[in-house]
Amino acid sequence: MTEPRIFTTADELRAAVGERLGPSDWLEVDQRRIDLFAEATGDHQWIHVDPERAASGPFGTTIAHGYLTLALLPLFVPQIMRVEGVRMGVNYGTNKVRFPAAVPVGSRLRATAVVKEVAEAGGGLQLTAEVTVERAGGDKPVCVAESVSRYYF
Repeated sequence: MTEPRIFTTADELRAAVGERLGPSDWLEVDQRRIDLFAEATGDHQWIHVDPERAASGPFGTTIAHGYLTLALLPLFVPQIMRVEGVRMGVNYGTNKVRFPAAVPVGSRLRATAVVKEVAEAGGGLQLTAEVTVERAGGDKPVCVAESVSRYYF
């Protein structure tokens, strides 16, 4: 794994616009994680939780929920970048999320990010990063999300 990029000042964040960060460590998405996500969200669609039926389905196996892949960003992003010395940092949301490819059970995923914008907002700095989650051996990303965070120094 590449060490995370550590930011300690607003100027360092501003200077990072355009910088590619990462990758994170690889993470295997197993059936247990998929089942726990289904329990947490109530999304028990068979393509996610029924291995027998999914074996004859369009993917040949169960696949992770798209939102499960998105929910892994808080695990991946601190491995890529951290902002230290702030009073508070918050997840402000996402501007755009796409799931270009499925995540079959047993897939290994990792993420990279590009700092797209840093702007004054709400009494702090708002950082917009395009986070791309890839699957080992995959042709397309499995998630591309424009993630927005706010940091208060």
